[in-house]
Amino acid sequence: MPRTETPARRSLLSRATASLAVLTALGGYVAVQYATGPQGSPRCTVRSDGGGDGGGSGGYELSPEMAANAATISAVGTARGLPERAVTIALATALQESSLRNIDHGDRDSLGLFQQRPSQGWGTAEQIMDPVYSAGEFYEHLAEVPGYSRLPLTEAAQRVQKSGFPQAYAKHEPDAALLSAALTGRAPASLSCSLPKETAGAAGSAEEVRSDLVRSFGKDVLPATESAGAAAAGTVSVPVRDGTRTAGGDRSRRGWELAHWAVARAGTLGIAEVSYDGRVWKPETGWRKQRTDPASTASVRMRLAR
Repeated sequence: MPRTETPARRSLLSRATASLAVLTALGGYVAVQYATGPQGSPRCTVRSDGGGDGGGSGGYELSPEMAANAATISAVGTARGLPERAVTIALATALQESSLRNIDHGDRDSLGLFQQRPSQGWGTAEQIMDPVYSAGEFYEHLAEVPGYSRLPLTEAAQRVQKSGFPQAYAKHEPDAALLSAALTGRAPASLSCSLPKETAGAAGSAEEVRSDLVRSFGKDVLPATESAGAAAAGTVSVPVRDGTRTAGGDRSRRGWELAHWAVARAGTLGIAEVSYDGRVWKPETGWRKQRTDPASTASVRMRLAR
């Protein structure tokens, strides 16, 4: 005979179901807040339709810390002449392994953006905690995977990482693809960041910006010398030469790659304004159109906070 539920039992089940729903919703909220911060907090946004002038819809939000690390990962890849697909794979891997945070802990001796292990030959702990080094190591191993650009992302990442959860990388592919399109310059004016007040007001150093550019992109990214007037004015101008192999020789794409790098690293380096191709970015306004200067595509101009 079927068991008849009493009113008390139905009430208990109802309360249990409601509690489970609340806990599930709370867990999802905490996960989102952990990755992107509370509403109204400083954040970076990548628009799926290049809506950098205030329009458009859809996209991906991440913290300034995550964006800064993503910009380094992308720059290291393009400096090696690797395709956008390689950058997407690297970004999806770092999203899964560390949420794009350079953490000093993990499973056993795992460290850094890619959770690489000193005991497994990835380098010393100090080296692995350097995002430029750890990204370079990831790309070096990825390049050894035959046909990696044609493999499913999760398979290519797993060939490098040898994770206990080989299917975990796939869920990050859409967000990683948006990020790589912006950071390799294929999607103009698609990445914008707002910054904490204390960070936005921090003075920038031209020497630090130049050093960071060279470490990420290589020494050829900058001219051998910079005018004393530019240094005194608190600006760094990066000439847009022929595009990298990643950009297929496209100078405009190379320019947007550098411009988005500057926006993503603005909070770290004290960059208050970025100008390129008739548009200017500021943390309080995002990308806005400005009067077109015939020379605006010749260089990416970064004005430092003072």
